[in-house]
Amino acid sequence: MASNSATRRLSRCRNCGFEAPPGGEEWLRIEVPKLGRMTQCPNCKSTDVITSR
Repeated sequence: MASNSATRRLSRCRNCGFEAPPGGEEWLRIEVPKLGRMTQCPNCKSTDVITSR
């Protein structure tokens, strides 16, 4: 299936299923020592997020 530029890509939390645009302000951002900046789910606080590009 061909990619359509009108298709909305979303990042998804693998823990609770929350979805939002990648880089959107819905996501929390945290600093983790030795790992750097990470995306965090606002619903369940998980950092297990699949980011689409």
